[in-house]
Amino acid sequence: MVLALLSAGAAVAAEKGGMPGGGTLTFTTGGAQGTYYGFGGVLAGKVGETTSTTVTAITSGGSQANVEAMDAGDAQLGFVQTDVGAYAYNGTRLFEKQGKVEGFSTVANLYMEQVQIVTLNPDIKTVADLKGKNVSVGAAGSGVFFNAVDVLTAYGLDVEKDIKPTYQSFGDSVDALQDGKIDAAFIVAGAPTTAVTSLAATKKVSLVSLDEEHVEALLKASPYYSRNVIKKDVYNTDGDIATVAVGAVVIARDDVSEADVYNFLYGVFENLDAIKAAHAKGAELNLDFAASYGAVPYHPGAVKYFAEKGITVQGK
Repeated sequence: MVLALLSAGAAVAAEKGGMPGGGTLTFTTGGAQGTYYGFGGVLAGKVGETTSTTVTAITSGGSQANVEAMDAGDAQLGFVQTDVGAYAYNGTRLFEKQGKVEGFSTVANLYMEQVQIVTLNPDIKTVADLKGKNVSVGAAGSGVFFNAVDVLTAYGLDVEKDIKPTYQSFGDSVDALQDGKIDAAFIVAGAPTTAVTSLAATKKVSLVSLDEEHVEALLKASPYYSRNVIKKDVYNTDGDIATVAVGAVVIARDDVSEADVYNFLYGVFENLDAIKAAHAKGAELNLDFAASYGAVPYHPGAVKYFAEKGITVQGK
């Protein structure tokens, strides 16, 4: 009987893919109403189901908080915007005071995060219309704040002088919009975003489009952005929304084992159909995009996984 049980246990273990000897990782994501947390939970679950690595997704304050949690040893994996990862690694903008944070590596670039300027006021049609308005620009010092600064600057607007800024999370921004306390909110996350979807379920939501002239100026000044379009059926808007986007990257502490990072990628990219069925962002996953982030070198476990797929990435 004991031998039979041991054999059955070995058979279950053998069904796990990836590398053996995986550990337990904490994956810090974002707010409960953002895409990071919802999608991160799906990814964590699939990695745990299919490999020897266990991943637990937790809520957080977003990209900057995730880097800081990993730097402090409170998490082993985290989501960051592509621009915030570069800020941390180079010690600029959000990380100018504390200096470079270099003890992390890239795992994969997963999907695009659109800059969404959300309003319930149909008279706000352009970024220029935000002048003098109450606008949520994300938490103070957050990646969203700097995205808002970049967009406003491209239109010749100063975040402190030309608008009335408030500093709020996605969920608080949506509540403030519903209550009429603010006129618009910058939300940077993969669309559809839970906070915006919940608002659109009860209100007629409008998103502000960026015109080509100002997009061109923004891309020239800040090359980590790319052009993007939010289709009208995402939030039932009157038309497609032209905007810009940054990437959503998973990073890992350098001391996370090669096996665990390899297993994270294995759990994600060997189970794409299941992930697509579980979350809309799964449809955006592809290996070439995952290997496209150049600001921070890749973890050895990622280098190994991509190499097996015939893709070369820059490691540390």
